[in-house]
Amino acid sequence: MRVPVVSSDNKPLMPTKPSRARRWIKEGRATGKFNKLGIFYVQLTNEPSDTQAQEIVIGLDPGKMFSGVAVQSRKYTLQMLHLVLPFKTVKARMEQRSMMRRGRRGRRINRKISFKKRSHRQARFDNRRNSKLPPSIRANKNLEYRTITLLCEIYPIQTIAIEEVEAQGNKSFSPVMVGQRYQINRLSELAKVELRKGWETSNLRKHLGLHKEKSDKSLQIPETHAVDAVALASSEFVKYQSWEGVKTHGASWVGNVTITKSQFIILRRPPISRRQLHLMVAAKGGTRRKYGGTTTRHNCLRKGDFVHATQGKKSFFGWVSGDTEKQVSVSDANWKRLGQCTAKKVRLIQRNTGLIVLSTRKLFNLMASNH
Repeated sequence: MRVPVVSSDNKPLMPTKPSRARRWIKEGRATGKFNKLGIFYVQLTNEPSDTQAQEIVIGLDPGKMFSGVAVQSRKYTLQMLHLVLPFKTVKARMEQRSMMRRGRRGRRINRKISFKKRSHRQARFDNRRNSKLPPSIRANKNLEYRTITLLCEIYPIQTIAIEEVEAQGNKSFSPVMVGQRYQINRLSELAKVELRKGWETSNLRKHLGLHKEKSDKSLQIPETHAVDAVALASSEFVKYQSWEGVKTHGASWVGNVTITKSQFIILRRPPISRRQLHLMVAAKGGTRRKYGGTTTRHNCLRKGDFVHATQGKKSFFGWVSGDTEKQVSVSDANWKRLGQCTAKKVRLIQRNTGLIVLSTRKLFNLMASNH
């Protein structure tokens, strides 16, 4: 295990041992902090003795419902992340919005007059933007991009290895291909981007002896998606190369990398509804109440805030998910309600960052799953 290190001017340096980080903090040479991904790192108070960095690679295994991200050096696996993508939620909300819009247009039209005199909207003709991304794909890519950006702030990343998706048919029309191009262009501004085929990832994963869970890919464990991200990141250190001698020729694996224990983080967006003027369906009497948004009736708390709540003899940590006149709803990482507590018994720990981070305390070893 290694602890990320950042200089006094926020420049990422090579990670260090936990014992050394503790000594630096005790001697006042560094301060301990947590970033928005829940990763602990130290920031030096003085100028570092050396700013040279070895090669550190981020591996990204993009998916539709889940994505895997990993940070790997030649000697250590530094981080593993499992992203729960907001594809289903965004798609359902866009369908709901479209349905409500059609309803409003239908109610606006006066059908008692002739068709030519009705207030239909004008034809749109050719007013579409090229390479328009569906909101669901854009939301997926934004979560991946934000995660990698936060990792680049604490690790000296030089390369980002991405598994390339190949869609059949018109490549410019496929939302998957358009989203992939959009993501690669953005990530290339952060570091050098290397593309890998799916079969290359599979072969290297088998060569490294890493097990992949294929029976249920929705499981929030390192063996579902983070394992492929580790293999992608390792592809910068281990390559399959062909060779040719005087009388013989062939191919073999060249290079070495060490897969070690690492922290595993589960990441998702809080499913908070965007602010709307009112509910979609009118209540009794034709009135509609306010709906959505992050504000609550308790000024010190917002939806998505990480809090410590007390309910009778029970106390728990969670995220603010709703409120009533006197109480606050607190939910777990899967957005299931843990309880409703009096607002005075809810203590704010961290403001809403737009992320729900479930950081597992124990270290996971991908190599141990083979034994």
